[in-house]
Amino acid sequence: MNMSVADEVVARIDRTELVEFALAICNIDSAGPTEAEVAQYLYDWLCREGFKARKVGLLPDRFNVIGTLPGTGGGYSLLFNSHMDTAVRSTDIWRKRDPAADVYHKAWIEGDQLVGEGIVNDKGPMAAFLIAAKAVKAAGVTLKGDLLLTGVVGETSREPCDDPPGSLIESKDLGARFLVTHGGVADYVLVAEGTGFSLVSVEAGEVWFKLTWLSDQPGYYTPYLPDRTTMRESPNMIVRAVVAVEILERWATDYQKRYAYQSSGGPVVPKAQIGAIRGGDSTGIGGSPEVCSLYLGVFTVPGQNPIDLKDEIEDVLHESGAAPTEIELYHFRRGYEAKNIQRLRDAVLRAHQATFGSPPPPPNPATCSMWRDVNIFNEVGIPALTYGPRSESHSHKRAFSIEALYQASCVYARTIVDLCNQDRPRHLA
Repeated sequence: MNMSVADEVVARIDRTELVEFALAICNIDSAGPTEAEVAQYLYDWLCREGFKARKVGLLPDRFNVIGTLPGTGGGYSLLFNSHMDTAVRSTDIWRKRDPAADVYHKAWIEGDQLVGEGIVNDKGPMAAFLIAAKAVKAAGVTLKGDLLLTGVVGETSREPCDDPPGSLIESKDLGARFLVTHGGVADYVLVAEGTGFSLVSVEAGEVWFKLTWLSDQPGYYTPYLPDRTTMRESPNMIVRAVVAVEILERWATDYQKRYAYQSSGGPVVPKAQIGAIRGGDSTGIGGSPEVCSLYLGVFTVPGQNPIDLKDEIEDVLHESGAAPTEIELYHFRRGYEAKNIQRLRDAVLRAHQATFGSPPPPPNPATCSMWRDVNIFNEVGIPALTYGPRSESHSHKRAFSIEALYQASCVYARTIVDLCNQDRPRHLA
């Protein structure tokens, strides 16, 4: 019965409306921390479409949105989640060659492709589940379990490091973590993000380290610089830090192999790289900098101890004669493998097969080897997986096909009808 009902719901998904809605929200630039305009747009849309909507946020200009379609009772509840923020700010002049390029802040159609950072990460999949939910309502389908539709801030966020407390308003804690501790709770969570339509129920954690070199010599004015010996003995802390770069690159190559993690939810290959360097002053380069810091980002596998990781990095640098003065762990997010996920996995699998006529592909290691909001829900014990369309060449062109967006919406609609109408025993263990 549910399959025939699901077919009726899918028939209500208007491909043109879906594309127009996706373009509308993706052409509202929401490069973090500027999500307020698109959050308000989504809140207004949910209200107009007859969903119970509310704003959930710590800050007035950075709030999450929850839309609810209440069930009649007795069924499993399902929460859909996507993030509203996009990753590239126009001010990212030291991260991107052209951070103001349209591809990072707008969206458009090229042939059969939808193009734009927001489309692929992550407002395209959000549009797909919202239009799927609208189709459920339009078809007059009654659900036993509640359906929650959520958009969150801060998934691509920066994190506090060198700035004094309160001066930086970005943090992942403002997004899915704040949502789940303030009402964003259901029996199961489907995070609509790019997986290439594979079912991903494991994600990496991440640890960020600040490695600092402090000079044990004077800050020589360049004319007084003594004759050079070795880079490890240089009075210039940028030079000493550079020695560590090559060592850390070799370590990272070995690290990702030694810690590779296989699970039923997908493979995790934890990679690492240096993401930033600070030292000296570009307006006064006449002397040797006495301070330099490298910022090392390391992905981790579920259950990995961050203190052991810190010790390992210290040992590697010490043994090579390139030890920093200090290593500070300043950001930690644990990775998780979903538990008790089978009911949701089966529902998504049935929905995928009904839509595509074939099983989903196995997870791409890259889609399991990053930190995403699905970790928050699995951390608090809500079984969660990630599923959605993904650009085939995400690093080179932010785009996927119109057909992929439509297929995602169909799978989401079928999953809603299936899972939310399964009988839920009261007082589950």
